Amino acid sequence: MKTLIAIPARYASSRYPGKPLVSLRGPDGDKTLIRRSYEAAMAVRGVDRVVIATDDARIREHAAAFGAQVVMTSSTCRNGTERCAEVAANLPGYDIIVNLQGDAPLTPPWFIENLLAGMAANPDADIATPVLRCDGRALNSLLADRRAGRVGGTTAVFGAGGRGLYFSKEVLPFTGQTYADTDETPVFHHVGVYAYRPAALAAYPAWPIGPLETLEGLEQLRFLENGRQVLCVEVQAKGRQFWELNNPSDVAVIETMLADMG
Repeated sequence: MKTLIAIPARYASSRYPGKPLVSLRGPDGDKTLIRRSYEAAMAVRGVDRVVIATDDARIREHAAAFGAQVVMTSSTCRNGTERCAEVAANLPGYDIIVNLQGDAPLTPPWFIENLLAGMAANPDADIATPVLRCDGRALNSLLADRRAGRVGGTTAVFGAGGRGLYFSKEVLPFTGQTYADTDETPVFHHVGVYAYRPAALAAYPAWPIGPLETLEGLEQLRFLENGRQVLCVEVQAKGRQFWELNNPSDVAVIETMLADMG
């Protein structure tokens, strides 16, 4: 499968303006969020091309400075999937388009490699996305965010064969239990990566935004609300920690994880 990774990057985030250019300190020094996300994409095997998709000249200039290819997209894109749809229209000929969101620099390469394998094995899936079973520490972090009124990670609920049933910024399913840091839990953290087939991605921008997408603010719900099959592919952490940069408080969390990774 000929594969393109597009990394949507928007400067004017309502929750965290300028987020792609935020500096993150790691063992390799200070690098911006968008650069670390780009380097994560470049580590994936079996990908033909990686581009950064943005509507902002500051991001374009910064990305070009560290050697990334940039595709300029419209400022009217309402989310990363719509931005990826513009990229796919401008760069046709790919069998799979991967959306590696620009706020997920800790995404291990095998998450995306497993996702591509899942798409190859499930030709009926219009879109696939990775899910990671939470250990107690990850689940307790999600619950702490919700108690503090912060929007943290997204959780996924799926049925037989990985068929996606729902995604939420609430912690689902409800367990009512207390877990130690190393306990296995029934909650799955949705990883901010998507793989689309071109036809489903091309159709997406014309679909109306439904009530679930409006309430949750989650772009993948538009596929479910329009009867498309979303495949959830379970991935393994292999000792790696995963977190997304959603709020300013996540900077310290991710920097700690970068230090732990060495």
